[in-house]
Amino acid sequence: MTLNKKELGAHGEEIAVSYLQSRGYRILERNYRIRLGEIDIIAEHGEDLVFIEVKTRSDILFGSPFDSVTLSKQRQLSKVALEYMSKRGCHDRPARFDVIGIRLKGVNPAQLRAAKIELIQNAFDLCYGNV
Repeated sequence: MTLNKKELGAHGEEIAVSYLQSRGYRILERNYRIRLGEIDIIAEHGEDLVFIEVKTRSDILFGSPFDSVTLSKQRQLSKVALEYMSKRGCHDRPARFDVIGIRLKGVNPAQLRAAKIELIQNAFDLCYGNV
């Protein structure tokens, strides 16, 4: 039995949360969804409010995990982040976007383990415009 895309993503997010916590991030929200889209993880790191996109891959046939964080995806994440900050009244707080890429060894749940975890802090700036 192999993991489907949704299960693979959920497994990657579990790895990401542990990785981030071990580096001093305090997790505030997971899978924050509104009509505009979703942010995988929202955390605090020092004084910063951090919006984190998690990309998990079991192989590199479709490129690195970071290749899928396109300009369109950045715009979508920006809109969701602005909505989150507006609802929480924290527009005056420093914020950034991090991307964590996880490449896994194996696709069988019994054999699955992280092959490589890579974090890009401040991966992109707030993006405006149409999605």
